[in-house]
Order: sequence, then C-alpha cells, then structure tokens
Amino acid sequence: MKKSEIADLLEVKHQALFQYFKNQKAELWEKGPDGKWTSGQQAFHLLQSIKPLNSALNLPKFILRLRFGKSNREVRDYETVVRRYHERLNDSNGGTFAPSRNMEIPPLTEKEFIIDQLQIESKKLQYITNNWKDKDLDTIILPHPLMGKMPVRELLMWTAYHVEHHTHSLQSGYQDI
Repeated sequence: MKKSEIADLLEVKHQALFQYFKNQKAELWEKGPDGKWTSGQQAFHLLQSIKPLNSALNLPKFILRLRFGKSNREVRDYETVVRRYHERLNDSNGGTFAPSRNMEIPPLTEKEFIIDQLQIESKKLQYITNNWKDKDLDTIILPHPLMGKMPVRELLMWTAYHVEHHTHSLQSGYQDI
C-alpha cells in the first residue's frame, strides 16, 4: 500500500470514528456494554496508542534504526497485517495493552478534549506518513506490544485498522443499549 493510500485510509477510518462519537448519545460516553469498555475508554485507548507512535516517528531515523534495527523481510499487505492482528488477539486471551489495563472511565467533561486530541494526533500521523521516505517506511521497524517488531509501513496500516476495529466494536456493542 502506498503511503498516500495509508494516509487516506487513516483519514477515512478516523472520520468514521469521529462521526460515530458525534452521533452517539452523550450519556453513553461513560456507560458501556456489559463487560466492555465505554466509548470514553475506547477513545482514550486509541489516543494512548497513536501518541507514542507519533512521538517515535518524529525521532531521527538513525535513532530508530539503532534502537530497534532494520526489517529483514518484505512488507506485508494490509489484509495480512489485519489477519495477523486477529491471530495475535486470539492468542492473547483478552490481554490488553499495558497502559490501557484497568483504565478508568473518562468523564463526559473530558469527551471533547479527548476527541480533539485524537483528531490532532490523527492529522499529525497522516502528515508524518506522507513525509517519510518509502525506503524508511519499509526498512525501519518499531515494536508493537502485541504484534512484535514491524516495519513502519505495516504499523501505519495496523493503526488504520485499529481505529476501524474499535469503531466496529462501538457500533456493535451499543446496539442493545
């Protein structure tokens, strides 16, 4: 997938999420389906996931290479990244990204702030994606807490899918509330 396509995909997936939040009843921000995260927790989790990625991608590339190494394989396509993510999710038996474990429910008063921050970080990521060299997207690797080390291009594709995954979770989870 070309970097411009990834940036566009990030935009589309985030806009679907933001539209969902815009249309959702305010009281559901703090109320979730039984045993599932609330809308606020899902939004905060996505913010917790994108901020460190943006921070890492703003570091000098030689530091990333020194710290995490270089890819030793071909970049996987979007469908393969998604499939591997689902495999890892199944293998994790409900394990959660460490900063998102035991997450408190963000109050409704923080909804606008969290969504605004997520929008800002999404735009930053799209900008960064379009400004990285293709060679660096394919060779520089970063660690993912569930998937292990992966080339930046794959991590960006995963990020787009991650937003879709949580949007779908919200849509299906709140149908009966």
